[in-house]
Amino acid sequence: MKSLLCSLLLYRCHIWDSPFVSPTRFSHIYSEKLVHLPHCYFVNDYKQKNLDVLDPNCQPKRSAYGLPENKFIFGCFNQLYKMDPEIFMTWCNNLKRVPNSALWLLRFPAAGEMRLRAYAAAQGVQPDQIIFTDVAMKQEHIRRSSLADLCLDTPLCNAHTTGTNVLWAGLPMVTLPLEKMATRVAGSLCLATGVGEEMIVNSMKEYEERAVYLALNRGKLQDLTNRLKSSRLSCPLFDTSRWVRNLERSYFKMWNLHCSRQQPQHFKVSENDAEYPYDH
Repeated sequence: MKSLLCSLLLYRCHIWDSPFVSPTRFSHIYSEKLVHLPHCYFVNDYKQKNLDVLDPNCQPKRSAYGLPENKFIFGCFNQLYKMDPEIFMTWCNNLKRVPNSALWLLRFPAAGEMRLRAYAAAQGVQPDQIIFTDVAMKQEHIRRSSLADLCLDTPLCNAHTTGTNVLWAGLPMVTLPLEKMATRVAGSLCLATGVGEEMIVNSMKEYEERAVYLALNRGKLQDLTNRLKSSRLSCPLFDTSRWVRNLERSYFKMWNLHCSRQQPQHFKVSENDAEYPYDH
């Protein structure tokens, strides 16, 4: 019982994250101490629950969702509140620069559809370039995400679970990390796939250029898509057992700090660290 209580107290003194999502230079923002896990802090179990997504015989067709077969489809499946005028203007620029393209969004909530359509029209975007579909159950949502060609992330508040969904579906994204934690999660997810550097940009201008470049250079995009798909069963992002081992390493190190009467402190967990074995 004493060990359990101590563990709970230690939990309150630390927050788990990755060096990319919450760099040490931003540690003054947090009241807790940072524990940097390797790769990514965001745990998932797609290998256990959504393995069918990888089965080529289970792939949906665009026609089942009223999506055009012949258009390049940019997709964003985040809730609409995560969008701001700057990013939506950038998406409108993408649509105007990429011939025969469309933007696929969710009615999430449905009340936003009319306003976004009107805003896009005011920017010179054609009505058939904006496509809305209803929210679906998670299993279906993950599978149908692969019908888009490129995911566009929202910088002010990134895709978190949604980002993991699309990466598991094999859909590359473009994301722009800023300073706050919620703006850096998608970049961490991308890096943990092993092919993420090509999905991360440093400015809004670069965001627009990267999206347009990938849309106009289908060979480059297909290569990225193929590498992302081939990494799903081996990359750290979707390796739940690996994530658990690293979390247990962090518990062990916390317990050692407590037993040696040290105060909670920032630390980084390393894989294969003999000093903090996960199975001690």
